[in-house]
Amino acid sequence: MSEKGMKLNLKIWRQKSSKDKGGFVDYKVENISPNMSFLEMLDVLNEKIILEGGEPIAFDNDCREGICGMCGLYINGRPHGPQSGTTTCQLHMRSFRDGELITIEPWRCGAFPIVKDLIVDRSALDKIIMAGGFISVSTGAAPEANTIPVPRDDSGNSMDAAQCIGCGACIAACPNASAMLFTAAKISHLGLLPQGQPERKKRALSMVKAMDDAGFGGCTNHGECEAACPKNVSTKFIARMNRDYISAGLTEEPEKE
Repeated sequence: MSEKGMKLNLKIWRQKSSKDKGGFVDYKVENISPNMSFLEMLDVLNEKIILEGGEPIAFDNDCREGICGMCGLYINGRPHGPQSGTTTCQLHMRSFRDGELITIEPWRCGAFPIVKDLIVDRSALDKIIMAGGFISVSTGAAPEANTIPVPRDDSGNSMDAAQCIGCGACIAACPNASAMLFTAAKISHLGLLPQGQPERKKRALSMVKAMDDAGFGGCTNHGECEAACPKNVSTKFIARMNRDYISAGLTEEPEKE
């Protein structure tokens, strides 16, 4: 590495819209500090492109703290890059070698059409949440927390499922582009708590239907979703969702048209 920082060769996907044909474009950046985040490196590249009169690369981000799920990029063949349990915005350039070729792509999924360059439309995930990822029953005034006993295992598992930030890495990693891990996490973190019980069966049926209607693929137990998840959400929640779904299908009355 030079005293001035890292030199990197970048191969980045550029595409004007979902209707246009995209392709990779090669870039070079210099003077990159190993302590920069990956998105800061892209900011430096965009400054260089703008100064040269070009159009900056579009990429999605917001919090840059690893909690909003917007920053997902496919980096060197892995969602969010080479470091496990890490979002793209929390990935630092010290994870790469000086002079390394880094390939950067958007999520690849039919349900995630490309908006521009590295930005995809993930509103399909919002539709799954809208189908049942909430508690709508009247609960009245907020009771004292200790008046509702929750088994420790249930509260712990609920919190584990609630860590899902909806980035879509599980879908990008899955060879079937399945949203089972995302949907299972959203179903489980409510279904494990007492407040989520009244709508538990309806929630499982409606959210799985919304997932299927959005065009996501089915789960064939590859396990890539769990490996790619930046929050380490476990596939055990998929098994739990399947049990809820089967039980609801046997006992829940279908909604009238």
